[in-house]
Amino acid sequence: MEKLEIKVGAFDYLRASSCYVRMSVFVLERDLSLEDEFDNNDRETTIYSVIFSNKKPISTARFLPRDEDIVRITRVATLKEYRGKKLGTKVVRSLENIAQQKNFKKIVIHSEMTAVTFYETLGYVRSGDIYQEDGVACVNLIKTID
Repeated sequence: MEKLEIKVGAFDYLRASSCYVRMSVFVLERDLSLEDEFDNNDRETTIYSVIFSNKKPISTARFLPRDEDIVRITRVATLKEYRGKKLGTKVVRSLENIAQQKNFKKIVIHSEMTAVTFYETLGYVRSGDIYQEDGVACVNLIKTID
């Protein structure tokens, strides 16, 4: 029987688990650059949200404070065979909760154009023009925290 569990925090095992999902999705499946995917934001103090199926990491997102008011949620990914189960929503919501607890005012997401509708259903609003990031068309989405 599949047991899903979400873990959030700045722990080495969560960073490794997040990197596993991101490597699988962004580098191997989508053929994005390995050098672009793994950057200097993957640190010991970085907060990750990871969903595990039994012990296998299957969905993830990363929490990056920009200043005292703004945080970015980045690297949202779910393994292909687990998509369509609202896992992306769960990892994003878990990091929104952290943002609220830490009194951030806004959350920014650099979304690929193919994911914009997903973030809009979570209450994010487009901001600015379409741009290229790591060779992919993206747009910023913002959510104000009450």
